[in-house]
Amino acid sequence: MKIKINWGWAMVIAMAVFMTFILQYVYRTLTDDTLEHHLVSEDYYKDELYYQHEIDKMNNASKLKENLVVERGDEGMQVTFPSDMEQSKITGIVYFQRPSDDRIDFKKEIVLDKNTMLVVDDKLINGRWNVKVDWKYNDQEYMFKKNLFY
Repeated sequence: MKIKINWGWAMVIAMAVFMTFILQYVYRTLTDDTLEHHLVSEDYYKDELYYQHEIDKMNNASKLKENLVVERGDEGMQVTFPSDMEQSKITGIVYFQRPSDDRIDFKKEIVLDKNTMLVVDDKLINGRWNVKVDWKYNDQEYMFKKNLFY
């Protein structure tokens, strides 16, 4: 007895094989403990509620004559604040967030030396970083965000 497979059955078999491949791939990636699955933020619903406040802060920063500059230097990441701001009145935090691994995220309190802050590269590894500077000057709040490669 000879089995004949027409094109309809061939397509059904091909689709079943493809679906089996996709399902076993999904199963392996979800159950493998060596693969890390990270959210950008653990409290992303709560963060969404404060997003308008962040937009207002970023609008305040965009109205400045001279905006913040974040760039890679020889010794690490350098954050330069506007020169017309008195450094002793600037307070806030600089957040460094690694989208691929939240275990190496960190934040630094703003400590200035001549309107610049140096973040030494002992924690900064090569790759993409989301930098967020949240600062206050004369009771006015500002925020600066930048995605950069280190």
